[in-house]
Amino acid sequence: MCHVANGNLGHTEIPRAELREIRREEARRAAAVIGAESVTLDIDDMDVFVERASRGKMIDVIRRAAPDVMIVPSLDDYLADHVASSHLAVDASFVATLPQLVTDVDVHFRLTPIFFADTIAGVRFEPEEYVDISGVEKIKREMIACHESQARWLKEHDKIDYIEFAMKLSAFRGVQCGVAYAEGFRMYRVWGRIPTRRFLP
Repeated sequence: MCHVANGNLGHTEIPRAELREIRREEARRAAAVIGAESVTLDIDDMDVFVERASRGKMIDVIRRAAPDVMIVPSLDDYLADHVASSHLAVDASFVATLPQLVTDVDVHFRLTPIFFADTIAGVRFEPEEYVDISGVEKIKREMIACHESQARWLKEHDKIDYIEFAMKLSAFRGVQCGVAYAEGFRMYRVWGRIPTRRFLP
């Protein structure tokens, strides 16, 4: 699980350097719930842009992970950092396959299929594929709850209950496809990335 921004601006009172460390630890705890590794590009909030240094960091993350599939933020997301992160991931996933670009990590030759995740509140997002998460929704809730400082910040700044907000969207996506809880995705459909088999569970 890769976090591009380090979350250092997302609080009213916690100083930036301290918040950066809190967010990193919360991300580790959330990933540990499902046995995943949490990595970060450690870019300051609102400083995520598609440029060479950031792309280089993302290339190495992709090469290390050698993913079968990537899930990235929607290009219609509400936050510039999220949109830039999506562009970074898409661009880097192609460049990661180029052997002439030498980094500290071996080249990843596979052009990875990419899926865009739902937007916050599902705004301007029409899923093409649904994944039934009924039966594991408690795990999703547990993972989200690990991000305690983010939950407090969103309650103060945006007046939302972060966990319930996410779970209501999952329940709504479930209504759309006839299950209790689901998540919706759209595939990045360009030449070379349209598989003949289903990649999502």
